[in-house]
Amino acid sequence: MVLLLTMMLSTSSLNKAELRFEIWPPGSLEEKVQNLVKTWEMEMFHKTCFDDYKTVDPTNYTKSVNGRKPQTLEETRKIGGGYNSFMQTSLPEKLRGFNPAEETVDSAHVAFTTAFPRGFALEVLQVYSGPPVIVYEFRHWAYMEGPFKGHAPTGELVELFGMSIFHVDEDMKILKVEFFLDRGELLGGLMKGAILSGVSEEVTLSCPFLRNTR
Repeated sequence: MVLLLTMMLSTSSLNKAELRFEIWPPGSLEEKVQNLVKTWEMEMFHKTCFDDYKTVDPTNYTKSVNGRKPQTLEETRKIGGGYNSFMQTSLPEKLRGFNPAEETVDSAHVAFTTAFPRGFALEVLQVYSGPPVIVYEFRHWAYMEGPFKGHAPTGELVELFGMSIFHVDEDMKILKVEFFLDRGELLGGLMKGAILSGVSEEVTLSCPFLRNTR
């Protein structure tokens, strides 16, 4: 569920109501969880000082993606934060499409916000349990209106579905986050456009997850 891009939808961007699967009643558990996740994403992607975070307990907080080793805020920062932390993979480097090992927090941000100039919207599709262990299903979506890593924009809807678990304390501060998602679902939608002039085809043609997306 990174974002990302802001992984938040700006107020002047996509028609959220038109593209949402669900619009939750005010005050419902689902709306509260959705608001918590959106605020958490905003802080993770836009705040640089850990002490400014309102949604997490900076001292005890960890995040993991797809069962990988949990990381503290500082460890997440060291690997490039935001997008890079969600795009971690054990694939060989030549098959990665987007290689977080070669990206900085700034270069990753530029790559995704260029592809999604109007934002990458988020909605919570279902909440399976409430606090203190919040389990929910999410969806991110946007239209690819800009190039991505040498691939032309398609103008098509790109979606990313996943599951997440938020462990919170009695004050609703997040202590632990676990995400489960398929990075290939996102990258496949971003790398199906024509290769722009002067860009090597090596990565696209060699990657088994991307060969058939062109």
